[in-house]
Amino acid sequence: MKKALLLSALLALTSIGVSAKDWTVIRMASEGAYPPFNETGSDGALKGFDIDIGNALCTEMKAKCTWVKQEWDGMIPALIARKFDAIVASMSITEERKAKVDFTNKYYASPVVLIAKTGSPLRPDLASLKGRKVAVQRGTVSDNFATKYWAGQGVEIVRYAKQDEAYLDLKSGRVDATFADYWEAYGGFLTKPEGSGYSVAGDQYFGKNAEERAVIGEGIGIAVRKKDQDLKAQLNKALATLRSSGKYDEIRKKYFPMDIYGN
Repeated sequence: MKKALLLSALLALTSIGVSAKDWTVIRMASEGAYPPFNETGSDGALKGFDIDIGNALCTEMKAKCTWVKQEWDGMIPALIARKFDAIVASMSITEERKAKVDFTNKYYASPVVLIAKTGSPLRPDLASLKGRKVAVQRGTVSDNFATKYWAGQGVEIVRYAKQDEAYLDLKSGRVDATFADYWEAYGGFLTKPEGSGYSVAGDQYFGKNAEERAVIGEGIGIAVRKKDQDLKAQLNKALATLRSSGKYDEIRKKYFPMDIYGN
């Protein structure tokens, strides 16, 4: 009996050793089309806030980062298919996504906003937007929210593969407004020359009830496969260290003059 128990214990230890992964190399994915969080530089390499945070996490974990550029629509399927190990692409933590993948703690938080010509009477609500065309990036929280609460009720939702394409059609007058992540709109459009004459229409929107907040999400996290709990734990530990050491704010100040982490 003692021999059997000892054998079981040894097998359990062996199993733990086999299943635990040594994360010395982490393949991270980002879109490369969502400035200032992630974009593609003139050299073809990914850059931006997401990329700097990912690289800093790998440094803290003493792991080598490699980066994969992935179209937004295929992010989660490609993660599940093991084309990379983590999504660092300003992905909101939502209940719908948590059914497929797991997330680290947030590394920033952002409301959604309606962007329109400065002085526009439009607001991010159904009554205001009836008869209007609203641009969203396909597969984002903004798309999910607009589809659930506005589409089919007098609001035409126009979907784009990239947020930059939505801004182009907003400026050309093909759409009346775009519904987007606030910090992306701030850093990627409103504070740039091409954003002159445009601003947030109405208030920043976090959701007025639990159902809406579940669609908008609980902040921005790093997505990993559900079985990679060891990677999630190591990323969370490294993220906490970046926050406490001041490295997080050092990176953030390169892109934003104000806090984006939230409460």
